[in-house]
Amino acid sequence: MNTSRTSKTLLASALAALLIAGTGCSSKADGDKPGDAADGVKAGPGVTDDRIRLGALTDLTGPYATLGKSIVQAQQMWADETNAAGGICGRTVEIVVEDHGYDVQKAVTAYADLSTDVVALPQVIGSPVVAALIDDIERDRLLTFPQAWAASLLGKDPVQVLGTTYDVDMIAAVDFLTRKGLKKGDTIGHVYFEGDYGANALEGSTWAAKRAGLKIVDQKIKATDTDLSAQVSALREAGVKAVLISAGPAQTASLAGVAASRGLRVPIVSSAPGFAPQLMKTPAAKALEAMLHVVSAAPAVSSDLPGVKKMVAAYEKKFPGSPVDSGVLSGYNAAQLLGADLKKACAAGSLAREDVVRAHRSQKNADTGLGTPQDFSDVNRPASVSTYVLKPDAEAVGGIVIAEEAHVAPGIEEYLNS
Repeated sequence: MNTSRTSKTLLASALAALLIAGTGCSSKADGDKPGDAADGVKAGPGVTDDRIRLGALTDLTGPYATLGKSIVQAQQMWADETNAAGGICGRTVEIVVEDHGYDVQKAVTAYADLSTDVVALPQVIGSPVVAALIDDIERDRLLTFPQAWAASLLGKDPVQVLGTTYDVDMIAAVDFLTRKGLKKGDTIGHVYFEGDYGANALEGSTWAAKRAGLKIVDQKIKATDTDLSAQVSALREAGVKAVLISAGPAQTASLAGVAASRGLRVPIVSSAPGFAPQLMKTPAAKALEAMLHVVSAAPAVSSDLPGVKKMVAAYEKKFPGSPVDSGVLSGYNAAQLLGADLKKACAAGSLAREDVVRAHRSQKNADTGLGTPQDFSDVNRPASVSTYVLKPDAEAVGGIVIAEEAHVAPGIEEYLNS
């Protein structure tokens, strides 16, 4: 087996070996030539008579390594289940994994290698990574599901942001806070990562705050900033009544822990990437349970939805000891959606890249049973505008529960049409 595509790091190597065991991970094998397959289905890069190859550009060694591992394992579980049921279009599904460590240049290099022999990318972690690759993805007509939710990624036919976007989530967050007691004239803090993630989240919070008669005090941070003492001091001085955070789990834990220790006991609402169940085993756990809510396009993995319960049970059996977090749900959902696209493209007689994209864009009510239905027909709109509100709970699967079921916050349509 040729494992030259896997990362040189031990973690990435071990995980990639797990993902491709028994399926092969080489570059083009002998005889892998695009064209019509023996069964009459039109083929192309990543498709042969007996296999469909998918690619994943993930983070296994950087700031989102925990998320990346969960997504990768969940998607491999889907591939194994799919293959056990006969595959797709009579073909075995393979997933080839590249670890970019949240380094854009590494991701660009990995994409150049990977993109020549896959039909779609069910996972690309990081708004900066997708932004750097988006022109190449569009040129290659390579259906791509980012594990990133910046609105700047909309508008490209092959690129599909699943669920809501960060700005929509923050409009829902501001609505939640106003329903919980914030009044006109109050000030909200917003701590956010520099780059597309944080900038898009700030667009939403700023718009919603203006609509509600509130004021936003923003604090921009870097992904390497893990001590938010200075930001908490600034927000306390500004007299904030609540805080939004659009960053990573380490930053959310620091914000809640420092705020609680300094007497800034105000509601905190995080974007979905800002929470991980591992936080509930840190010294910040009590502060998180007392102060934090999370806005998310997806339900909690502790949800009673039958599809979610089935997925969690299968994942815990396949990967005992691995935490069941939002990455598991996000990754599995993305894989199921891509599987539906591939089946539809096969039924139409072509697994060529452009026809897989066409099949995807024809889906107007895609429902995997893992959350709300999604409409992929308009490249310029989020696939969904419904948002759950979740709350940390150390005793729950995934460390989080549903506080409010999925709903469309007031003003969303006005914002999207403005």
